Amino acid sequence: MSEASPCLNCGACCSHFRVSFFWGECASSGGTVPDELVEQISPSRVAMLGTGCKPVRCTSLVGDVGSTVQCSIYEKRSSTCREFDASWVDGLANPDCDAARAAFGLPALQPAFETPQKQIA
Repeated sequence: MSEASPCLNCGACCSHFRVSFFWGECASSGGTVPDELVEQISPSRVAMLGTGCKPVRCTSLVGDVGSTVQCSIYEKRSSTCREFDASWVDGLANPDCDAARAAFGLPALQPAFETPQKQIA
């Protein structure tokens, strides 16, 4: 995607889904996610604080959903977050992205079509 990420003015996924992942991604196990930002949900899985209850809001989300947002641990985020793409980033719609946006009254993202360049003869 050539323009800025649509995620920078959304944050809906961070306030709609439980963000769970293998505990080995935590810093104390050699991973990157800060231990103090997770809670254990099973013997082998943890979840980001704030995402295991209603209303959902990841503790690492800064800003207001649908406005300017950012992840306070972006470089240390889990694989769950790294692998979640906004719709059309990879040329495909992401129904989970669309559902999270709809939960906040935000429209689904649309594909960005590039206009063809004129060829100079």
